[in-house]
Amino acid sequence: MKITDIKQQVKRKDRYSIFIDGKYSFALSESGLLSADIKIGQELSERDLANLKQNATEDKGVYRVLDLISRRPRSEGEIRDYLKRKKYSAEEITKILEHLNTKGYINDEDFARRWAENRRLLKSISKRKLQLELRQKRISDEIIQRVLEGDETNEVETIKELIVKKKTSSRYQDQHKLMQFLARQGFNYSDIKQALGEIDEPV
Repeated sequence: MKITDIKQQVKRKDRYSIFIDGKYSFALSESGLLSADIKIGQELSERDLANLKQNATEDKGVYRVLDLISRRPRSEGEIRDYLKRKKYSAEEITKILEHLNTKGYINDEDFARRWAENRRLLKSISKRKLQLELRQKRISDEIIQRVLEGDETNEVETIKELIVKKKTSSRYQDQHKLMQFLARQGFNYSDIKQALGEIDEPV
């Protein structure tokens, strides 16, 4: 068997189609092509071809993940789930994740910290709810603890901001309903009572 052509793809300029004995066989990214160190005219054994195709499968997995995280950062757990849905084997997933980790594309602690910061900017949210969201993103409890320990947000002040927003709705003029809402957001009872008390104090 011989590599008869290596063509840059028309729609994906960073990927190359490899032709064996005149027929399309597999594709590689630019970095994958450089790593494979192949050239037109090169003779291949059955084993060589099998290895190249396996490398191409893993290379495509990396390519897919890079496309995924270009739209929104993902945790390692989310990426692992994504690759499972794409039918990659456990061994292939491990190799893909190792490559991404080596290149610095995956960092759960940085992801968790950015997630918490962005959620704080977007809305008033409790540490408990942040913890739940990060667990849903498959972040380890150890990382969650470190990130939330570094979060200096005052829960009582956060609740007060939320109360001011919610009291514009007639539904939450009822203090019992307001407290139920705040509890569902993950705030604890003592902080809710303190925030309500401070808001109701005469100036």
